[in-house]
Amino acid sequence: MARIAVVTGGTRGIGHAISIALKNSGYRVVANYAGNDAAAQQFQADTGIPVYKWDVGDYAACEQGVAQVTKDLGPVDVLVNNAGIVRDAMLHRMTKEQWDIVIRTDLDSVFNMCRLVIEGMRSRKFGRIINISSINGRKGQMGQTNYSAAKAGMHGFTKALAFESAVKGITVNTIAPGYVATEMLLAMPKEVLDSKIIPLIPVGRLGESEEIARAVVFLAADEAGFATGACFDINGGHYMAT
Repeated sequence: MARIAVVTGGTRGIGHAISIALKNSGYRVVANYAGNDAAAQQFQADTGIPVYKWDVGDYAACEQGVAQVTKDLGPVDVLVNNAGIVRDAMLHRMTKEQWDIVIRTDLDSVFNMCRLVIEGMRSRKFGRIINISSINGRKGQMGQTNYSAAKAGMHGFTKALAFESAVKGITVNTIAPGYVATEMLLAMPKEVLDSKIIPLIPVGRLGESEEIARAVVFLAADEAGFATGACFDINGGHYMAT
């Protein structure tokens, strides 16, 4: 029987590519989304992947969402925590609301979703958790103390949960994409991309969502059981961690 995979923020951007790649690899995929009903329904029509709407920053909403997915398809074997937002501002101008909503959506959501699937994974002695972080959680970024903190926190969470879960056949890993050609990034002025971002990337181009998705498919596989507690940097050489 095909394994069940849930991708949060799975209808747009990198999540869109992850959902499709997992489906093409034989998983029964559920794409979670939070707000854009029209885009989600179009995604479902185009791909045949069912969509479920809930706020991943809200524990009670996650509880209901995971319960519904489990009832409709079965227990979750693979969880991809991809949902994330930005609310950029220099710290001396950042509001408490800008801080809170990014931490809630980008980091609290990882606890919420993992907490709700981890017991079942432990009892079945199998699970794959893949957390989509960011290059800016590795190196920091001006105007993103909230986002960088959330994404860096994801790395610590990943390592601790990997330690806890390894004996139960569960792997937990992070992928930290660099600058990827998503709708959000491509909304930036072309001159900014060409002069400020691409020159910093040694391979000389933006990444593609499908390149991140291929790494997710690898980490989700039954055969990837020896990879855990790791961060996979996929950034074209922009940041090379030691």
